[in-house]
Parts: sequence; structure tokens; C-alpha cells
Amino acid sequence: MLRRSAALARSARPPARLSQQQASSTPAAAAAARPFSTQTSKNHETWRGDNDDDALPKVKRRDGSVEVIGNVRGFVDYERNPEPYRAPMERVTDWEEINSEGHDPVERIVQAARCMDCGTPFCQTHTGCPVNNLIPEFNALVYQDQWRNALDRLHQTNNFPEFTGRVCPAPCEGACVAGLIDSPVTIKNMEYAIVERGFAEGWIQARIPETR
Repeated sequence: MLRRSAALARSARPPARLSQQQASSTPAAAAAARPFSTQTSKNHETWRGDNDDDALPKVKRRDGSVEVIGNVRGFVDYERNPEPYRAPMERVTDWEEINSEGHDPVERIVQAARCMDCGTPFCQTHTGCPVNNLIPEFNALVYQDQWRNALDRLHQTNNFPEFTGRVCPAPCEGACVAGLIDSPVTIKNMEYAIVERGFAEGWIQARIPETR
């Protein structure tokens, strides 16, 4: 009886406190103690920690969680955020771009991640894009940060995305499947961003014919 009482008393004692060195050696404690830094962009708070995933930005989702950007549930996790136009009274005084400064690189990835990769992409059919742009494909390439491939994919169907990315009324967004239950993907902004990246990187060059 006495032995049993002593055993129960020992089991009821609070666990011994780990030393600072022991505590830091456990994975959970190391994760909890890991310092996080934030870089506030125009639209998202980008979290980066001292771990192997430092190169991957983490953004806040609709449910309040902060995770690495993912495109499996992108249209659920992230809200549509189109690039705003400049104020009309400002635009009429110059010949500059109609769009504002544009999104930062993190927001570009977030908006590309909203593309559902749906089974029947009406955005690129006759009910959507008149030139049948391969929209889900170049959205996926932007999400993967493969801008050169995204430009090549865009040029497969569109000779002048620098025009359509600015003045097209974007029927593709009206046909976007995500728009049935939420806001459509910012397809027009993505097209504009891809071609502007192509000019900035020098990927787009004039193709002068040998004979005229």
C-alpha cells in the first residue's frame, strides 16, 4: 500500500522543467521559439522565418491562417484583387498607362494561384476569350515563376497581348468558372503582366522579314 501511494505521489508531481538547452533541442520548442519577420507588401503581410522555407513567402488566407502560397485551394483561400486603374481626372492630363503601378511579385503569385485548373475552362473557349488564349496554362506558369514560358504560351494564340492586356473587355473573366461561386480570376491583369515582363527582360524582339 505504501509503495503504491508513493508511486501515485510521484506520478502526480508536475514534470521537471527542462533546461534552456534541452528545451531548444526539441522540434516543437524550436518551432515556437523561431523568430519570424514580416515584409509588408501592398496587399499581403509576407512572413519569413529562420528555417528551410525562408525563400517561400507566406501570406494570410481568408480564414486568418498564414501559410505558404498554394494553388490547390487558391480560389477558396485568396480573394480577387485586380489592379486598380488610375483616377480618370489624372489620366486625361497625360499619355501614361491607364493602370496603376501594379502588384508586387507576391500578389502576382497569389492571384495566379486563384486559377482553379478546372476541367472545362470556359475562359479559353468561344464563350470566353475570342482568340482562345491558353489561360489556365499561363496562369500556372506564373504561379511557378516561369515567366518566359508563360510568355511563350501566351504568344501561341495572341500576337499582340500588349494591346489586349490593356483594352480588351475581358470576356474571359465573365466566363471564368470561379466566378460562378466567387469572383473570377484576374486574367486580364495576368496577361498584361506577362507581356510587360517580356519587354522588360528583353524577351520580345522585333522579327524583321528578310524580304518585303
